[in-house]
Amino acid sequence: MVPTASHDDAGDWVVVGRVGRAHGIRGDVAVDVRTDEPERRFADGAALRTPTGQLTVASSRMHSGRLLVRFEELADRTAAEAARGTELRVFVDPEETPADPEEFYDHQLVGLRVVTTDGAAVGELLRVEHHGAQDLLVIGTDRGEVLFPFVSALVPEVDLDEGRLVVDDAPGLLDLE
Repeated sequence: MVPTASHDDAGDWVVVGRVGRAHGIRGDVAVDVRTDEPERRFADGAALRTPTGQLTVASSRMHSGRLLVRFEELADRTAAEAARGTELRVFVDPEETPADPEEFYDHQLVGLRVVTTDGAAVGELLRVEHHGAQDLLVIGTDRGEVLFPFVSALVPEVDLDEGRLVVDDAPGLLDLE
């Protein structure tokens, strides 16, 4: 539902993938893709930020349903194996929005008022945490932070123009009582 990202005052560094296992002997790696735009994010010459620096895409291709990428900085299989698990990010301008109207970048969501489907105030969206199985909304309430699953069945409406995010409170998720 949300391309993964971390908040930055000048925009977002969006996670677009994670380096997987090495493929072959020349430094190619499989990439666990976390973007709907792999052809754009992993285009030849694309610079991706990592926790320790940068990786530059030399080439990319699909192979057996997986994206294989060769990075200029990974010269051989040993370097590729050492990079396994590395998070890959790209900078997204604060004015940019995802092509799909049902997707949002974190910087668009942080600060929205959170209300229930019946209009009861819950709090303010502090951040989005990205986990393998699903994303979680971190909502600041009068009683502290609450983690809420960010799935369309429980978050039926995101209204950026109104600055509001609507949640369908299933028993036990918000514990507002």
